[in-house]
Amino acid sequence: MAGRDKIQGLLRRIYGPTGDEAYRRIGRLLAEFPARKPHKRKYFSEADVVLITYGDSLKRPGEKPIKTIHRFAKTYLQGIFSAIHFLPFFPYSSDDGFSVIDFKAIDPDLGSWDDVQRIQDDFALMFDLVLNHLSARSDWFARYLRGEKGFNELAIEVDRDQDTRSVVRPRTLPLLTEFTRADGSRVNVWTTFSDDQIDLNYKSIDVLVLMVTVLLLYVRQGAKVLRLDAVAYLWKTLGTSCIHLPQTHAMVKLLRAILDAVAPDVILITETNVPHAENISYFGDGSDEAQMVYNFTLPPLLLYTLVKGDATVLTQWAAGLDLPSETNTFFNFTASHDGIGVRPLEGILPTEALGVLIQAVETNGGRVSYKQNTDGSQSPYELNITYVDALSSGGHRKDSLHAQRFLASQAIQYSLPGVPATYIHSLLGSCNWEEGVRRTGRARTINREKLVYEDVVRELQDPANLRSRIFWPYLDMIRVRIKQSAFDPKAGFKILNIDPRVFAITRRSKDQTLYALTNVTSREVVVSITTIEKSAWLEDLVAGQRFNPEAIRLKPYQYVWLRPAAK
Repeated sequence: MAGRDKIQGLLRRIYGPTGDEAYRRIGRLLAEFPARKPHKRKYFSEADVVLITYGDSLKRPGEKPIKTIHRFAKTYLQGIFSAIHFLPFFPYSSDDGFSVIDFKAIDPDLGSWDDVQRIQDDFALMFDLVLNHLSARSDWFARYLRGEKGFNELAIEVDRDQDTRSVVRPRTLPLLTEFTRADGSRVNVWTTFSDDQIDLNYKSIDVLVLMVTVLLLYVRQGAKVLRLDAVAYLWKTLGTSCIHLPQTHAMVKLLRAILDAVAPDVILITETNVPHAENISYFGDGSDEAQMVYNFTLPPLLLYTLVKGDATVLTQWAAGLDLPSETNTFFNFTASHDGIGVRPLEGILPTEALGVLIQAVETNGGRVSYKQNTDGSQSPYELNITYVDALSSGGHRKDSLHAQRFLASQAIQYSLPGVPATYIHSLLGSCNWEEGVRRTGRARTINREKLVYEDVVRELQDPANLRSRIFWPYLDMIRVRIKQSAFDPKAGFKILNIDPRVFAITRRSKDQTLYALTNVTSREVVVSITTIEKSAWLEDLVAGQRFNPEAIRLKPYQYVWLRPAAK
């Protein structure tokens, strides 16, 4: 009952006098939701590791790609990765899935709901809830243009003479797009990301009910984690920035309350590519918004650390990775289907430092995407490059330290407090897909190649191939990690400032203490941990070496996870 009261209270806060009508309609959806067994909440453990993939990142002749992903994961990743995050696998018209035509169907070119559900026997499932926008070619938008009841307020209409300069823009494209209604009249609608992605009007209860229906469908289809795509832009009010508005946070609270009422085992994660303080605001008070947020500062700051060969800024930033409660944690990643966002570096790195990153990325074959600022100027928004190639040396694929430098970045990610996630192209050691960029004309395509299953398997079996030199050591690292209680997201941590050339963190559970050290330079480094008894020896869980804490010798880009050695 308390949960239902919370839902009703949030709806009244968001919708005012019509909140009770919204509650009646959503209440009917919840009453129809199948009863679930009581669930004892257990938020995350050291065994939680997520693979991020498109439904067709791997292809095999005569087989639906979702089945191919399942085949690959069962063969190579079972018992290592605990979950698979499928990026939007719905029918779509653009943006590689993020312009959804039908939220309730699986793209038949990829597979079926049955194919997805079979994966549950081996891996937990994470889906995208693309709740900010939908395709201009969708049936819902067509019904809006026809003025059908229940859809006539689907989009956000704005007069061209309205002042929209204060709106935060993640793109350089126009904010408004003109469409012609069925009756011949013209209307300008809000399109934050592209003219094919129509922003949904959550001021309409009809829209809210439609999307809550989608949310509950995904839970029924087996989602254990739901990613709220582009959620920061959800609510629009002219005259404001239209990002992180109070109503947006109230909407996240509402979705959390709905899940708490009918499926408390399902986790919400917010995707907000913004500076750190804004990002973690989606934890709410620690119990009422998202259980996880993407750790967006990590990818660009870690890249900067390895480009500079200096862990000073990363060390300072990581010391502040505190959480509001034990039921919250970070979703740690270095690469995704998108580029490496640079807005999260605001307030952490000076402007000239961003230039260092841009130069390194362009030298290594990458691109830079821009956003429109409120004063009409443009500034860098993201770096488009595979994380593997971002860490090559001057664009040289024959760099002998390339694989080790990349693996060092992943070891740092996997040592931090939170749940680690790896994009399939990082795991497979993929390089920039230049041909894809030429085909589409879109910079983001550089990290979205569709791979042939048999080719990948053959390359993984070649010890000299970069894929092989990354994939197998990467799996070995994860195998070690998932057995250490000190890497539980709830375990304590302390950042050690022992040498600017080394990133060092202590992780501590009730029954284990680990020291994770990573050399971020191309030279050998000798460091000491002064808090350990001089007579004690440390054992590296990764390679089995033993170290004297007074003289820990690290090869270029070597990472070690050290525990007190048995006497």
